[in-house]
Amino acid sequence: MRAAHRVVVVVATLLVAGIPLGLLTGCGLGFDVPAGSAQFTAVRKAAVEQEVRQFAAAVSRDITQQGPVAWEKHFADDPTFFMADEGKLVFPNRQAATQAIGELSRTIQRIQLTWGDDLRVDPLTPEFAVVASSWQEVTVDKEGHQVTDRGFFTGLAERNKGQWQFRNAHWSVAAPAPGPK
Repeated sequence: MRAAHRVVVVVATLLVAGIPLGLLTGCGLGFDVPAGSAQFTAVRKAAVEQEVRQFAAAVSRDITQQGPVAWEKHFADDPTFFMADEGKLVFPNRQAATQAIGELSRTIQRIQLTWGDDLRVDPLTPEFAVVASSWQEVTVDKEGHQVTDRGFFTGLAERNKGQWQFRNAHWSVAAPAPGPK
């Protein structure tokens, strides 16, 4: 008799808790769905993609025209910011990035950043989008030495106070082509 009572209690609990949770999940209100995503229409996604493409173009233009100091306005001014390069965490936070930007500004005379034609934008929400692209960067130091690097970039762009910025970033440099054998 006690076993039958437990079965009734378990079934009643599942019905009382399980059905509403199942309905919520089935209606798109599950826990893994970002708030407001139901309103993130194809039209809004296209608009976010265009905005982030314009942001990426502004980053390239500003870095080329203003040098490393331009990164200050394009990196999120938030302690959660981080940047990796070649598989290593080079800026664990925004403070480290600010310090490095200051040092680079004293050593680099000129820099030119160009994104590849393969630039991709994946709008995740109205406030977040993944950016990915091949890139080329030509730097000239104060002594006139020029270095050209190429690689691939990925980053999370975030809209904050109406402005897009990179919340995090990862740069990788393409391995040099193998020499003749």
